[in-house]
Amino acid sequence: MIFIPAGSFDGKIIKAVGGIYYVDALSGAMGDKGETVKCAARGIFRLDGISPCAGDNVRVEVGDNSEPVIAEIYERKNYLVRPPLANLDGIVFVNSCTQPSPNRFILDKLVAIADSKGIEPMIVFTKIDLKDAGELPEIYSSIGISVCVVNNMSGGGGEAVMDFISGKVIAFIGNSGVGKSSLMNLLFPSLSLETAHISKKLGRGRHTTRQVEMYKLAGGYIADTPGFSTVDTERYCRIPKRELDGAFREFGEFSGECAFSDCAHVKEKGCAVRAAAEAGKIFPSRYESYLRMYEEAAKINEWE
Repeated sequence: MIFIPAGSFDGKIIKAVGGIYYVDALSGAMGDKGETVKCAARGIFRLDGISPCAGDNVRVEVGDNSEPVIAEIYERKNYLVRPPLANLDGIVFVNSCTQPSPNRFILDKLVAIADSKGIEPMIVFTKIDLKDAGELPEIYSSIGISVCVVNNMSGGGGEAVMDFISGKVIAFIGNSGVGKSSLMNLLFPSLSLETAHISKKLGRGRHTTRQVEMYKLAGGYIADTPGFSTVDTERYCRIPKRELDGAFREFGEFSGECAFSDCAHVKEKGCAVRAAAEAGKIFPSRYESYLRMYEEAAKINEWE
């Protein structure tokens, strides 16, 4: 049993389950012991339409003979709706080369979401012992995204991932069955996260992680997240169409040369981005993903 003195302390939420929040105490009444404290949250957050989530930096109050309660959520530097996470420095997007095969559109959408929120992405390709990653590493490394190819069986390539995540607040995100938990177990053997076999019938894995949980590792915090299916990404984030081109970092080299300052890069005359895509200066799959995301965004009202 942890003794919790009356007063207040600052901490970080590392897990949220059914209205109960587990907070790593960082300073204040709890000192700097790094104890994890189980807390409730004040009802005012619900009234304000805010849900505390993993990654939130909070102030916890403890009265005499009372349970710890989250009294304040400090300002977030970023926030993901699904999986619910706040204050990320980076995201490691885990993709398998096969079983399941990479979905370029989904990957482009997730990278765009990260870029739109100022979260640095890294893309990791696993299962290279079964199939080569092809041109995918080149596509993303050419636009300045950190890319790593990892063999979860031998451990080869894991060093680059460790360099990226050290000292940061990082989330590992990936489709079900891509080897996300296996990769985290490779990097941090003490975690012993549950893994699952791939369904031969469906070609994908079942979810083994059921909620977001953060671990104090590598000088920072590492979040394990539930695997998702393709349809889940519809609920991850919606980038307004007027902001979408800013989420495709390679467009910036050409967008200033468009004939119109408000060019949507779809079918406008004098669009330098579209011309660059037609000339092969922007990878076709990336531009096609942009067009598809723009079409989706155009169907959504701004207030939504």
